[in-house]
Amino acid sequence: MRTRAGLLLTIALALATPLPAIAAPVVAAAAPAGHATLVQLFREWRAFVTPRAADGRIDYGPAAIAAQAAALPAWQARLAAIDTRGWPVAAAIDHRLVGAEMAGLEFNLRVLKPWARDPGFYAMIAADWSDVPAHEGQYAEPFIDLYAFAWPLSRTDDARLTALLAAVPARLAAAKVNLAASNAADLWRYGDRAFREQAEVLTTLAAGKLVMRTLDGAKPADMTGASPALRRAIAAAAIASSDFANWVAVEAPKKTGPSGVGKADYDWHAAHVQLSPYGWDAQVTILQRELDRALASLRLEEARNRALPPLVPVDDPAAFAAKVRAAQAKFSAFIAATGLAEGTDWARTAIAKQDMVFAPPGRRNFFDHVTAADPLPLMSHFSHWIELARMRETPHASPIRAVPPLFNIYADRSEGFATAFEELAMQAGLYDDNPRGRELVWIMLANRAARGLASLHVQANSIDLATAGRFHAAWTPRGWSDANSPLVGFEQLLYLRQPGYGPSYVIGKVQLDAIIAAASHRAEAAGQRFDFAATMAAIRAAGIVPPALIGEELAAPRAP
Repeated sequence: MRTRAGLLLTIALALATPLPAIAAPVVAAAAPAGHATLVQLFREWRAFVTPRAADGRIDYGPAAIAAQAAALPAWQARLAAIDTRGWPVAAAIDHRLVGAEMAGLEFNLRVLKPWARDPGFYAMIAADWSDVPAHEGQYAEPFIDLYAFAWPLSRTDDARLTALLAAVPARLAAAKVNLAASNAADLWRYGDRAFREQAEVLTTLAAGKLVMRTLDGAKPADMTGASPALRRAIAAAAIASSDFANWVAVEAPKKTGPSGVGKADYDWHAAHVQLSPYGWDAQVTILQRELDRALASLRLEEARNRALPPLVPVDDPAAFAAKVRAAQAKFSAFIAATGLAEGTDWARTAIAKQDMVFAPPGRRNFFDHVTAADPLPLMSHFSHWIELARMRETPHASPIRAVPPLFNIYADRSEGFATAFEELAMQAGLYDDNPRGRELVWIMLANRAARGLASLHVQANSIDLATAGRFHAAWTPRGWSDANSPLVGFEQLLYLRQPGYGPSYVIGKVQLDAIIAAASHRAEAAGQRFDFAATMAAIRAAGIVPPALIGEELAAPRAP
């Protein structure tokens, strides 16, 4: 692992000088010969990934999976046959991204086998738009995104949603068969929760009270004019979801096997799917270092702020809403002025549309404690929503990068860079008028490092999820994390279900540090002033790809 001593100081010095306007993203070079073949392969590949039976149904049974496994080598051979010699770095990165997706399927077929091991794979209904490019964790297709429909529903959409929901009971019945041999204890012990939540979403939808979170803000699922057939399908899907949750809970005590993938397979996944330079051992070292740094920095901030009054949590809903609105305006203006993000209308709107929900004292989870004290630290993580708006408003020129990567390959880039954004904004001066806010940034980093570190040991099968939750909570400052809370249970289960996701918040963050450091060094070596805003613009222009590939793209010589 390379040393990054003094990197934050380098960034701070760069930010101390006036920044130019954000440079326009580099226009993609003309695609080389063979790139069109790659794009066509990619489109065919995406159609292949979801296994289908002869009648077109989605099928995760043994025969369909075996057929997919038998076909995968031919896809990998087609990709390898594309001659990339002489390709510009950007085009070669597209090729590697397709290869990473194929490696993701290979890993699933060989190791993870979510359709046969993980009950949560069959949780298939969501009310809210995820704040990352695709749903967190892996899931059975077709996934039913309620927010993707225009409400109240047209007749066409009513019929389409009815057909999707009407299939839920049969899909869950098939899941029971597919999962019959699973012995992954922790995946079962925690596996009923998603289906109880799914049943609750459907019950709330039937009552006409469902409010969905979207990129464009909160929207009600208006059931006005819903057909009797749709209402019956909603009710049946809710009952099936509750029944499945009960079945998982009954079966869970019978399961005794490990749930993690083990160190060797974790390393393979990191190298070939996430395209990360860091395997299990390096990630443990990095996350422990970031946990130590966060806690030490928190105590230094508290010492520096010793004469200041403490942050007082906002306990009134109206006052909290007003504080959030003020923070949204401040944050959008700040990140545009510093070059951290675009100053476009759509970027400002992406932040303005994401309200924070008030939680009263006594009912606060970790993030509620943070936002009650100051909305800005978590709002900095909401750079996620700017990313999603960018994908919609200015999609990448490459068809391969214009869509979310499969198998959560986006994790280091999306979660890591959003976490990095919290500290970058802090170092750039976001809390200069409220130094106590800096303490919250370190608390959030400590929480993410602790939960990611715990998840690594779960993947190595050295601890179980309950132990991970206790470690996660114990190393989160101020007693703001509860090992028995739904939040901690959700997070640790997700990180078990998807290797690499828990550490990605920190591993992606340190890779962004490395990209900035390398860009800074290149500028200095060339006798040029480091342009922070232009560097951030170039990073954004590369799209949602693994950070190591972004570093290669930025380091590549530019055509005159």
